[in-house]
Amino acid sequence: MKKLISSTVLAASLLATPAIAVDLEFYFPVAVGGAAADTIEDLTRKYIEMNPDVNIEAIYAGSYNDASAKAITAARGGNAPQLSVLLSTEMFTLIDEDLIEPFDAYVSDEEHKTWIGGFYPSFMENSQTGGKTWGIPFQRSTPVMYWNKEAFKEAGLDPEVAPANWDELVEMGKKLTKTDASGNTTQWGLRIPTAGFPYWLFQGLSTPNGAILANAEGNKTAFDTPEVIEALEYLVDLSSEHKIMQSGSINWGATPKAFFEKEAAIIWTTTGNLTNIRTNAPFEFGVAMLPEKQRRGAPTGGGNFYLFKDASEEQKKAAVEFVKWITAPEQAATWSIATGYVAPSAAAWETDAMKAYVKDVPASLVARDQLEFAVAELSTYENKLVSKIFNDALASAISGEKTAAVAMAEAQTKADDVLKKYRTTN
Repeated sequence: MKKLISSTVLAASLLATPAIAVDLEFYFPVAVGGAAADTIEDLTRKYIEMNPDVNIEAIYAGSYNDASAKAITAARGGNAPQLSVLLSTEMFTLIDEDLIEPFDAYVSDEEHKTWIGGFYPSFMENSQTGGKTWGIPFQRSTPVMYWNKEAFKEAGLDPEVAPANWDELVEMGKKLTKTDASGNTTQWGLRIPTAGFPYWLFQGLSTPNGAILANAEGNKTAFDTPEVIEALEYLVDLSSEHKIMQSGSINWGATPKAFFEKEAAIIWTTTGNLTNIRTNAPFEFGVAMLPEKQRRGAPTGGGNFYLFKDASEEQKKAAVEFVKWITAPEQAATWSIATGYVAPSAAAWETDAMKAYVKDVPASLVARDQLEFAVAELSTYENKLVSKIFNDALASAISGEKTAAVAMAEAQTKADDVLKKYRTTN
């Protein structure tokens, strides 16, 4: 743990006022490469210098799953942080556990319009339910498609044009896949990770095919629709029939490295990896929206700020003020530029810093523009269990153990068994 306040600032604040400073803790995950931890520390220190009556301790809690487990365990033990950045998909679980409270009571009517109303609507789908705002978008993302322009040139493809639809993805993927004299694949045309966050990238297929995996109330899934089954069949066929992607489980974390080392010419990963890829790719690359089928579409992803109930009113008010500040346009722009995450409000994109960044890195606009077509990331009550059910079903189809139709039918039955108790009956 590291106190983000200097002794000079602390001494000055104690001399300036006899009041005891408000102490805040917040848990923060570092889930991708880039300058995330340094930027959070710098922003937090800046806020403390501006507000010496507040002490903030940022606790880096590992991955999203680690941060969630630690925050929930601490809250259950009566030692909750006041704030946490956790996955937006944790919303229903945190509500069900009665660990968080909505931000609405600490926000004026005007701030509802200008602050909460200023975030992109697609991000708010995983932030609001039942007419209340439970999460504030911060570390938000969508999956996007990165492609190696040099590999495209070598394959006789236009290096400035990415595949726009499913058919083009297969067609170009075949031209990009390379084998050696022994028939071993040296470069795959495509890499879509199927381990790590499999349901999330699968939503990059199911959404363009017109499917919505769960309802807005978080108590019902639609895993066995024809659109979902067709999307899963397509994913399986990328390896088994078209042979443009390696078979079996494909690791999430190793995907950028596979791109850098030219093991895959096209990859799907989070826009939160943009800074990492800009820094480390040894070739020119492009960024594009995910290919369409019936429509454009992708899930949103990433983390929200949550306000924990087990805090004093003074702490809650101070915590909300900090969240207002760090998500304001200037700070949101700083965060987005440093990490590649999507600045969550249109106002952030109008700052001078962001305009300069966009001019230098036009690829940063892809994820923002894709928000027009984005849907909520899969999120339900008992989300970890329901997501595991779905991920296991995806794995059984990808491995060839079950057909897509059987896998999805079984997943839907299991999800219904979990979620039916959260549905009200008349």
